[in-house]
Amino acid sequence: MSIWELLLAFVVVVLMLVALLANVLVLMCFLYSADIRKQVPGLFILNLTFCNLLMAVSSMPLTLAGIIYKSQPAGDQVCHAVGFLETFLTTNSMLSMAALSMDRWIAVVFPLSYHSKMRYRDAALILSYTWLHSAAFPIVAASLSWVGFHHLYASCTLYNKRPEDRTQFVIFTGVFHALSFLLSLVVLCFTYLKVLKVARFHCKRIDVITMQTLVLLVDIHPSVRERCLEEQRRRRQRATKKISTFIGTFILCFAPYVITRLVELSSVVHINAHWGIISKCLAYSKAVSDPFVYSLLRHQYKKTWKDIINKILKRSSINSSALAGESHNRNLPQLNE
Repeated sequence: MSIWELLLAFVVVVLMLVALLANVLVLMCFLYSADIRKQVPGLFILNLTFCNLLMAVSSMPLTLAGIIYKSQPAGDQVCHAVGFLETFLTTNSMLSMAALSMDRWIAVVFPLSYHSKMRYRDAALILSYTWLHSAAFPIVAASLSWVGFHHLYASCTLYNKRPEDRTQFVIFTGVFHALSFLLSLVVLCFTYLKVLKVARFHCKRIDVITMQTLVLLVDIHPSVRERCLEEQRRRRQRATKKISTFIGTFILCFAPYVITRLVELSSVVHINAHWGIISKCLAYSKAVSDPFVYSLLRHQYKKTWKDIINKILKRSSINSSALAGESHNRNLPQLNE
């Protein structure tokens, strides 16, 4: 193995381990907190978490083996199953992110009617659509034998080995990425830009009230005034940073892989094998970033995880105290003797 292959294998191992750990933490928070389970976005996050976990235990290990052995790491049936699952999970993840953005859009733009427009039943219907949409393309690909081991990406994925099916496969690939990546990106941009517009409007209203208050409070200390102005700046930047993170991570992780898949269809452009694996690793990195972007960095999940840690530490301290008490009681007869 070359130094590049060793480095790429190491990256896949790190992505796999971090994705497993981070998504398991999200799942633990979901199971522990009743408040998180009651919220409608929790269903979308749970679906996204399961997709990321399955990606980490199915597709990533085979890609690691493909990098190491430079050939198909398993039998045809296993590779076809993993390729089917990889296509389904990737599409499902993209649509789940679009569903989360729609939920935020309704909550921010239509706050008074949110509970009537986004109920558990509505979320279940949206998830049912994402599953049907995500399953349709791999079913078609599997029925036409367009799933297999692709050396360019060292993974089991969409792949056409028959030259006579090239035109059909090009059309299928274009439609697939248009209705998965492009559709999700359009929904993300539309909804989050609407959310940003409302957030900026509210920030302006708060800023006006704050400035009027500062003008009236003539005797206010300069340090207090400065803190108020600093909070204004942070408030204006907070929504922009969050929305930029949502859209930016989606584009950064998925766009290179999707563009590479489309450019690959052209026989004119030659794609370096190392770049193919790098673009695949970028797509895998979404399974690592999602738990932090959508869950673990939020206040509610932080509080839940702290409660879990405190409960574990308290239980261990109680057990250790009980064991110490038992050993002390056992030693008392010996001292009396």
